[in-house]
Amino acid sequence: MTEATCAHIEAVETVKHAKRRQCDECVKLGARWVHLRICQECGATRCCDDSPNRHATAHAHASNHPVIASAEPAERWLYCYPDDAFREY
Repeated sequence: MTEATCAHIEAVETVKHAKRRQCDECVKLGARWVHLRICQECGATRCCDDSPNRHATAHAHASNHPVIASAEPAERWLYCYPDDAFREY
């Protein structure tokens, strides 16, 4: 990940936060997750790439929603999939 200027990240005016601290897709499967990410386009909360199902990445690719934010309490960053760009906020 590189900290860089990215039009997708720059377009995020207000960072969306998790409504519930769970990956809805993992809950449906009865699976566990490691960390959570929030889609900045639609607000979906999905699991990270360290989780077995990698639902955040799958959601980004299927929906073409480019930017996620960490849902972890001590983390304040955004990541853009197409540009492999990272920025703290």
